[in-house]
Amino acid sequence: MTSEPPVQQPRQFLLALYQAAVQRALPLHNTAAFLPAPPKGRTIVIGAGKAGGSMAQAVEALWPADAPLQGLVVTRYDHIPPRPEGLPVRIELVEAAHPVPDAAGLAAAERILAMVQGLTADDLVLCLISGGGSALLTLPADGLTLADKQRINKALLNSGANIAEMNCVRKHLSRIKGGRLAAACAPARVVTLTISDVPGDDPSIIASGPTVPDATSCADALAILRRYGIELPAALLAELDSGALETPKPGDPLFESHEVHMIATPQQSLEAAATLARAAGLQAFILSDEMEGESREVGKVHAALARAVAAKGQPFPKPCVILSGGETTVTVKPQPATAEKSPRGRGGRAGEFCLGLALALQGQHGVYALAADTDGIDGMENNAGAYVTPDTLARAQALGMKLEHFLDRNDAYGYFEALDDLVVTGPTHTNVNDFRALLVV
Repeated sequence: MTSEPPVQQPRQFLLALYQAAVQRALPLHNTAAFLPAPPKGRTIVIGAGKAGGSMAQAVEALWPADAPLQGLVVTRYDHIPPRPEGLPVRIELVEAAHPVPDAAGLAAAERILAMVQGLTADDLVLCLISGGGSALLTLPADGLTLADKQRINKALLNSGANIAEMNCVRKHLSRIKGGRLAAACAPARVVTLTISDVPGDDPSIIASGPTVPDATSCADALAILRRYGIELPAALLAELDSGALETPKPGDPLFESHEVHMIATPQQSLEAAATLARAAGLQAFILSDEMEGESREVGKVHAALARAVAAKGQPFPKPCVILSGGETTVTVKPQPATAEKSPRGRGGRAGEFCLGLALALQGQHGVYALAADTDGIDGMENNAGAYVTPDTLARAQALGMKLEHFLDRNDAYGYFEALDDLVVTGPTHTNVNDFRALLVV
């Protein structure tokens, strides 16, 4: 932060708010209080997620040097953080694909499942879970191939299904999710440390809850597949219909000695950003850390609020910062056969939110915004998100670009790249979901 008032440098100020949110969620700052004492037997560390690399390094740094420690954690490609000098390697890190699983993720899941076989009641399994683990820890149900899982994942991602719906399906089509990994660890004690990237911080949804009980059912998964028109092999449909693919449920004795600790949450990160804004002399208001819905529509709602603040000073007085989090969705429209072959589906939830926001703001004076994914990657491109400024539409029109055309193609990346308004941070090594900040001056 510079010594100048933040309203004079809105983009830099918004980026500083995002960085404060990310910093609050870094594993090394949040892990020590939740680590159990070393057991009489072995300690096996397993896990999956976009924050997996930094979570594993935090455990390596904090675990007693004279206590045995071994394990395997899978994270997304290019998401292993630089190793601190002098920190010995005690946990193996492997990389795999996200958001669509690949063979590397399948191999890692098989190795993790094999690693927890034959444990005793004297052993400890420390499970490190963060967002992205559903794709990274993939082990299809019997009768389902990796290609099937990839197709189903893509269909779910493009369908507009929310994260709870997607992960309900994933749990029931897996041999490791929905509490099944915990069952494989028995009779060892299991302690799960998790970073929340889901509305409501439900550990059974984060990474599809591999070590926690699952309250959803085969019937729920089947209804979701039918709702979004996603096809399954006939044999798998029959197994879902019969309940043969049911997951371990709350109350199952296998979870009695298990612990789950939430080490970082979206609300904590929003509060960190609000604290920074207030320190700069601005009022800050957190709408919610649980916002869901179509990204473009959520953007329009935020725009209506910002315009009311800018024009009427209601419901919040200006100048102020408005913050929100959660996990919105993007329904990718199918391309008509006659359509122009232009880029489609580039970007993610944050970018599409910004398109909806900019369209609804219509160049509103005094409103600036940043929306970005706290893992540093919005969708499958290289940006975390994008900025919106009062002259966004005017600059685009000067380049001959009409926002609606990009929105129709779900091409937020192309729109904001042309304006040099992408937020590019690289992987942050944590993940507490969407971050949105609107500055109204």
